[in-house]
Amino acid sequence: MSRSLLRALNLLDLVAAGTCTLGDLAAATGTHKSTVLRQLRDLEEVGLVHHDTGHRYVLGPHLFRLAATALENFDVRAVAAPRLRELRDAVRQTVHLAVFDGRRATYVDKLEPRDAPVRMASRIGNTAALHCTAVGKVFLADLPPADRAELVGSLDLRAVTPRTLSTADALLEEVERVRERGWAQDHTENETFVNCVAAPVRGPDGRVLAAVSISVPDVLLPHEAVLDLVPTLLSATAGISRDCGYAPPGGTP
Repeated sequence: MSRSLLRALNLLDLVAAGTCTLGDLAAATGTHKSTVLRQLRDLEEVGLVHHDTGHRYVLGPHLFRLAATALENFDVRAVAAPRLRELRDAVRQTVHLAVFDGRRATYVDKLEPRDAPVRMASRIGNTAALHCTAVGKVFLADLPPADRAELVGSLDLRAVTPRTLSTADALLEEVERVRERGWAQDHTENETFVNCVAAPVRGPDGRVLAAVSISVPDVLLPHEAVLDLVPTLLSATAGISRDCGYAPPGGTP
């Protein structure tokens, strides 16, 4: 990548972060004002930055058009696919990818180990209950508290198994734990013989784009052994999140 392009991208990052005057941008880059001004004029000419009457620079309209187009064409399933295959092969268990539309979680990908002795009944396109699946809890944990409480209050919290969290208080308490630790589990809450763990995939703004789960029938692994898979799961979702443009605060995964 050329040095001039790197400098231009650096200026865009600084403007996006709130560094807005010519003097501040020159100081932040350690570059003479005249050089920065030439770069800003080039960026402004193509609509990537714009300056107001107070000579404060902001991101330009063309950048937002590019961002909107990128978001419309973004396919989290395609981005996640290579790391999902690596995860499946590492844990040798069934891996799911789910997305959320504000009311429902839907499986958009499913990868089973090639030598799976037990096949999961789930299918791509199936919905997952929010209150008794690990992916559902991941999505609930990402909601603002008021929205989370409102949605939980509207759910049918029927007990699918003896372990299902069937009251709003119990579910909200569990979801708060999910938010704090960064992953969720379904301890035979949706099916009496299956344990699952799930973690979020985040986009550039930090919001959850999708959830990845590992589902394991208890004839293959006990619950405690499924929990041992969490570090591998978190490594995979951290990688997918980076591929989706997420930069964690402080540079930590």
